[in-house]
Amino acid sequence: MKADALTARPGHAVDDTVNDALLAAIVRLVPQRETGPDAYAGPVYFKLHGVPSEERARELAAAFHAALYGDLEPLNCAVHE
Repeated sequence: MKADALTARPGHAVDDTVNDALLAAIVRLVPQRETGPDAYAGPVYFKLHGVPSEERARELAAAFHAALYGDLEPLNCAVHE
């Protein structure tokens, strides 16, 4: 699964709060075996390996993408503690 802000409009910045939330999500996903320990975490590009299903990968991609544009609610719903 890959999510990034590389094609965002010029001047788009990913807030530190968002980066922190995305990194925390990855840290929670690794021990739950929803991604491998080789996940790449930002700041504008995120990649998860070994997501258990296409459906889960799509859910996480949508949540990460929404977060990169400032909406953390889908990420909070998709990644539980």
